[in-house]
Formats: sequence, C-alpha cells, structure tokens
Amino acid sequence: MADRKWSDLAPRLVSGIVMVLGGLALIWAGGHWFRIFIALACGGMVWELARMCAPLRRDVPLQMGGVAAGCLALALYLPGGFALPFLLAPSMVGLSLLPQRRALFLTFSAMILLAGYGMVGLRDGQGALWLGWLVAVVVVTDVAGYFAGRMIGGPKFWPRVSPKKTWSGTIAGWVVAGFVGLAFGLWMGEGVQLAGVSVALSMASQMGDIAESAAKRRVGVKDSSNLIPGHGGLMDRFDGMLGASLMLLLTGPWTGLFFIAG
Repeated sequence: MADRKWSDLAPRLVSGIVMVLGGLALIWAGGHWFRIFIALACGGMVWELARMCAPLRRDVPLQMGGVAAGCLALALYLPGGFALPFLLAPSMVGLSLLPQRRALFLTFSAMILLAGYGMVGLRDGQGALWLGWLVAVVVVTDVAGYFAGRMIGGPKFWPRVSPKKTWSGTIAGWVVAGFVGLAFGLWMGEGVQLAGVSVALSMASQMGDIAESAAKRRVGVKDSSNLIPGHGGLMDRFDGMLGASLMLLLTGPWTGLFFIAG
C-alpha cells in the first residue's frame, strides 16, 4: 500500500524537473519565445478540452486547438482593445462546431486564453521575477499538497470530485505559498502583504485544479491527455496556473486593484 501511494512520484519528479527548467528558461527569455510558447501551450489545452467534450470527433479538437493558438498569438501582438475579441473568439467558434457540452467548452476555453494572456501581460509588464513569483506560488502549492496529503492524510477535501485531495494538503499549500510570498515581498521591497496575496493565489490555483477535476469527472476521463508522463495532459499540469493567472489578471495591475507598481 505504501509503495502504491508513491508509485507516481518518479515520473512526476522527472517530468516536473524538465518542465520547471524549460519554463524558467522561457520566462527568462521572454519576448517572442515566451509568447509563442504560451500560444502553443494554450492551443494544446484547448485541443485537450475539445477532445474531452467531443471524443468521437477527431477533426474538431485539431481545428479548435489551431484556432485557439492562432487567436491568442494575434491577441498577444495587438493593442489590448483589439486583442480582447480574439481571446473570446475560440469559445464562440466552439459553440458552432461542438455537438455537445458547449457550455463546458465555452467556460474553460475562455479561461485558458485569458489566463495565457494574463501570464504574458505579467511577464511583459512586470518582468521575469514577478512571473517567477507566480510560478513559484503555484508549484509550491502543488508540491506541498502532494507530500502533505500523502504523509499526513486525514479528511478529504472533496472526495466525490478529487478523491486524493486532503485538507492537510490543501492547508499545507496555503502555508508554504505564504512563506514564498513573504520571501519575495521582503526581497523585492513589496513588504509582507505579498504573503497574503500569495495565499489567495494558492487558493485560486487549487480552485483551478478542482474545476478541471470536476470537468474531467463530468465527461468521464481520468486525464485530459497523456502528453506528459506522470502528469497526464497539459490541462492536468497547468490547471493551477490557469486559476492563479486568471485571478491575477482580474485583480492585478491591469485593473489598478493590485499594489505592485506598474
């Protein structure tokens, strides 16, 4: 039983290290490299989403993935006012092409593109270190939740939707994210308030994870795809990042509600 509890650790660890190193390199590079990566990654997630919503239609997922990647790329290179329609266009196209589960596709596809747009906005507007902070919060939330949940156990968070998630892992994610925010806040001169923001982003990350689990449960699949060994698909790996990025987009420097100086 103990061996089975940790059976997915090795592939998760190897894939996680590769993704973290690759992600850090792209974040540091920024510019066209990061924008193209985000457009392709979001296109891949929309492809996975369309596959879950229309498993018998092989043509529609490919079409929707290409439309999403192209629209996000256009949005990233256009002024904001002209970019916004392109962020919602794939959702509207999906309503026409998908034979079923249109509401699910509309909601998640819009979330994916808006979150991707928000990540690029943070990188371009605030710099690599601030995006690194966001990634660090999401990663430590996931890692702390994984290890605390398996080592401490205890009551389940929402067993019907996500059987492996426990309250111990959930709270551990908040605590560790708070310490990460405190460290970044003191280092970058933003003060202790960044600890509270980091806890909120940790919660948003977990909400993104739970929302994706609920969507998979609804369509009857275990993973969004099998692209990443030990992690499933792109949505399985980046669901937390989507939730955190979307929250930061809605409450960040673009709206004037966040305290980081623009």
